[in-house]
Amino acid sequence: MTTQNRFFDDMSKLMTNAMGVAHGARTEAENAMKGWVDRWLADRDFVTREEFEAVREMAIKARTENSELKARLDALEAARQGD
Repeated sequence: MTTQNRFFDDMSKLMTNAMGVAHGARTEAENAMKGWVDRWLADRDFVTREEFEAVREMAIKARTENSELKARLDALEAARQGD
């Protein structure tokens, strides 16, 4: 009976160690993949979210100003044709 318990204890330790190795390998693979993706993205010259939002706000402001200027020009043209 003692031999059988020792066998199961050894098997349990072996499986625990194998799970530890598998977890370490998984972590290492995740880190390697994350590093590869980070390098790939950095090489693509993508803009950050903050840069995108800043340019978006500038475009919205420019469109608004253009609309206001067009309205003023239309009003001036209408006034000039009325003379």
